[in-house]
Amino acid sequence: MLRNYLVVTFRNLRKNGFYSFINIAGLSIGITCSILIILWVADETSFDKFHPKADRLYQVWANAYFDGRINSWTSVPLPTADAMKPANANIVRAAVTDWGGDHLLATTDDKRMNKRGFNVGEEFLEMFQFPLIAGNAEQVLDDASNIVITESTAKALFGDEDPMNKVIRVDNQFDLKVAGILKDIPPNSSFQFDFLLPYKHWHNTNEWVRRNETNWGNYSFQVFVELNDAKNKASVENSIRGMLGEHGEDKEMKHEFFLYPLLRWRLYSNFENGVEQGGMSDYVQLFTIIAVFIIVIACINFMNLATARSERRAREVGVRKSVGSRRRQLVLQFIGESMIIAFISFVIAILAAQLLLPYYNTLVEKKLFIDYTSKEFWMFSLGLIFFTGVIAGSYPAFYLSGFQPVKVLKGKPTVGKGASLPRKILVTLQFGASIFLIISMFVIYNQIQLAKGRDIGYSQENLITVPLNKDYHDNLQHLKVELLASGAVESMVRVNSAITDINSNNFVGWPGKPEDLKVIFTTIVTDYDWAKTMGVKMIEGRDFSEDFKSDSMAIVVNKAAVKIMGLKDPIGTELDLWGKKRKLIGVCDDVLMGSPYDEVKPMFAVLDDWWGSITIRLKPTKDLQASLKTVENVFKKYGAAYPFEYTFVDVEFQKKFTTINLTSSLASLFAVLAIVITGLGLFGLAAFTAEQRTKEIGIRKVLGASVSSVVNLISRDFSFLVIIAFAICAPLSWWAMNSYLERYTVRTEIAWWIFPLTGAIALIFALVIVSTQALRAAHSNPVNALRNE
Repeated sequence: MLRNYLVVTFRNLRKNGFYSFINIAGLSIGITCSILIILWVADETSFDKFHPKADRLYQVWANAYFDGRINSWTSVPLPTADAMKPANANIVRAAVTDWGGDHLLATTDDKRMNKRGFNVGEEFLEMFQFPLIAGNAEQVLDDASNIVITESTAKALFGDEDPMNKVIRVDNQFDLKVAGILKDIPPNSSFQFDFLLPYKHWHNTNEWVRRNETNWGNYSFQVFVELNDAKNKASVENSIRGMLGEHGEDKEMKHEFFLYPLLRWRLYSNFENGVEQGGMSDYVQLFTIIAVFIIVIACINFMNLATARSERRAREVGVRKSVGSRRRQLVLQFIGESMIIAFISFVIAILAAQLLLPYYNTLVEKKLFIDYTSKEFWMFSLGLIFFTGVIAGSYPAFYLSGFQPVKVLKGKPTVGKGASLPRKILVTLQFGASIFLIISMFVIYNQIQLAKGRDIGYSQENLITVPLNKDYHDNLQHLKVELLASGAVESMVRVNSAITDINSNNFVGWPGKPEDLKVIFTTIVTDYDWAKTMGVKMIEGRDFSEDFKSDSMAIVVNKAAVKIMGLKDPIGTELDLWGKKRKLIGVCDDVLMGSPYDEVKPMFAVLDDWWGSITIRLKPTKDLQASLKTVENVFKKYGAAYPFEYTFVDVEFQKKFTTINLTSSLASLFAVLAIVITGLGLFGLAAFTAEQRTKEIGIRKVLGASVSSVVNLISRDFSFLVIIAFAICAPLSWWAMNSYLERYTVRTEIAWWIFPLTGAIALIFALVIVSTQALRAAHSNPVNALRNE
């Protein structure tokens, strides 16, 4: 019997090649899209799960109560790590780290390269068990003279030589011994680095670190803990919650510690008013829904064509029933056929996905691959084939198996006027899903354009950032003089953070400030000509200048700060900062340094000697590469040990849109593919409808009907379905996208024109596809249609 079913299936596929092609093509495109989406989703949801202790690792966060809300910070004071373990016996290990950064690594044979590394506590590798190829995780970070490097870093520095115990000079200052080799860090790790330095080395070589070991007021460090059991999280949190208050940190505002699980870092790290508000999980859910939409749309194509062509198989059903086949057997037969079609479509989809992966990886900026050795892959594959086969084949199976053999064998297989109603509902659902995706595509695009079109408060043109190292820092004034004299540079300034980042926040006092008002200010630590170099407009007062020696105790604020402080005549006002008075000398325009979707926060700038980066404004030129070469030569003169590296500020700014650009690109791509799948199904259904009404059209043409009236006859029903789909899905789309936009402080309004434009696109698309088949039928010779009557 099984052999008979297979023969019948392939015979039907071959006999109805046109409709088989549409079914298989639609399912193949749908499954290909789903595979690509699921690969991305699987990668996002796999972050950090490779750690053996993943369920017991946490980062210490702080909740600070100010601005009338709870603000959640990932940065905590340095003494936190040492104070944690005695606070609760359930804490097994604790480790402090910095925020990571680029450092110069050099070998004795003068191989030099900048690599990213972290300063980490002794127990870091015992907690985060990145696999070691060589070295002991319990010992490699104990010695201040050690360094741990990754396999690729070892290869880059030492080639095929054994790197163990070799010497690496770090930042052209410190000679450290290679004590451990790590396997390269997987891309689905929240930590990305090329080497690790022991905290003891950081302590021994950095006076600022030593000064902050007992300072509970400097929130500049990361602290991680390992619990003996994840069930003890609540107990540990209760014991550490008030630790900051116990060390005097509740004087200005209330502070509390809490633990944030490693397994939630990637997907759920956005907090609003002390409550977790999603993050990448929102995009994971969005694209999972899109994947389901596309598969369902593809399955609907199969259902529609299978049921529409029911008369062609009615006699087969009648004969099988008359010779004793039960309905259950027929249902299994038809579902089996859809399973075979799903399997063929899956094989084609796998081949297509494999071919498209390089382009898809470029789009999503990942290195995704199909792991054919994975048990999970084959389980997913079988599940997808089964799901698609059952969903696509279930309705046709029950529909076809319901024919009565007596009526069928008498040539009356019709099941009533309502036979086409399910198909109409399914087509409406298809277009509804497509309309939803098109509206989403427009809204996300408008949100991106709104953010990109904001006034950022400074000029990005010809602005570059150069990392600051010790050699550059020690020769900063010489660098500035020679760069300005070179003719390639307009101005230069040192800042604690690039203008596209916020690295520091502090509190400021001002005359008349209410005692209960706590406002955090973005902090810029710089030197002279900050506003000039950045292209920031001074609204009142002036920029820092070497002409005024008093500027060492001056302060510049932005418009948002003046508004918060309520200063009517701000210039000359004395502000309280770090226990000292500073004179306000200037008010600048609001500078967008943080998220382009948030309002600009109050900001102040002061002169001080903090490490950070150098920002340079190049003079306008037609030969930018020549200017960069001139700048490089000056930097090499004062920092020959370091490779000259720079980034354009406008390029760094564009990185702020990476996630939403990805969302827009994927949503647009899959919206188009969903429409293509819908179009394939509509094309097949229109062709079949025209075929079924051939004789009716022939009679109408004999009686004088025009081509346009025939086209209108066939197109009218489909147009009506598109209008119904639009009427149902437009309000749902508005609600869904309005909910999506609520995550952004700065957000676009959902423009009214999106809805009629989307409706017009869907309607025109449907009419174009249906009209091709309607015109074909209208131009056919009525003699051929009526010959058999």
